[in-house]
Amino acid sequence: MDNRFATAFVIACVLSLISTIYMAASIGTDFWYEYRSPVQENSSDLNKSIWTDFVSDEADEKTYNDALFRFNGTMGLWRRCITIPQNTYWYSPPERTVIVIHVPESFDVVTKCMSFTLNDQFMEKFVDPGNHNSGIDLLRTYLWRCQFLLPFVSLGLMCFGAVIGLCACICRSLYPTIATGILHLLAGLCTLGSVSCYVAGIELLHQKLELPENVSGEFGWSFCLACVSAPLQFMASALFIWAAHTNRKEYTLMKAYRVA
Repeated sequence: MDNRFATAFVIACVLSLISTIYMAASIGTDFWYEYRSPVQENSSDLNKSIWTDFVSDEADEKTYNDALFRFNGTMGLWRRCITIPQNTYWYSPPERTVIVIHVPESFDVVTKCMSFTLNDQFMEKFVDPGNHNSGIDLLRTYLWRCQFLLPFVSLGLMCFGAVIGLCACICRSLYPTIATGILHLLAGLCTLGSVSCYVAGIELLHQKLELPENVSGEFGWSFCLACVSAPLQFMASALFIWAAHTNRKEYTLMKAYRVA
């Protein structure tokens, strides 16, 4: 194997490893989108109701988004979180009990997270969020499902490509790396598709549910990791395919020269 192709192979492997780590971290963290809102008074009955509804098993899209808007919420692919004053009411769905924590003079805050179940991930979105009689919004429904599924498909393709790359190292040949490059190309497309679906879904949601005054939203660092992962996958793919194709071409020319 020529040193040029070996160097390209090693660089592609490093890029692939970094993109895999970024993608895994992005999937496992809760900062795809973040809301910034003023501090809410913990004595408000309305706030207590919102907190209670947020952790309820029956919380719909409008309910938990209202809480995200008001309490510095963060949203991931798997979980949603809010930051609330420590002196508040906690609602425990399994036991249907309310626990009161009294810290009268404390301004400490705590983060409360709720996970999306598989049923939540595949549940239909409605034209008017929270209103089940408004009809199903197919566009937002499939955008939500794609943004959840595509990152796992991307991660799986990269892992499968890594297995093929390992076989290439054992065989001391660059030929199998063409398949690795194609898999990384597909993984990059899946990652890019997931990011695009997420952005489109957020924009459509904010058209349905306008942000309250003094509340702002921005994409978080988990989303940025996914955005960085996509070009790394494309670069790794290009290096894998270039090294394998060029090495095969030079080997063919050298063989033809020797025969001649």
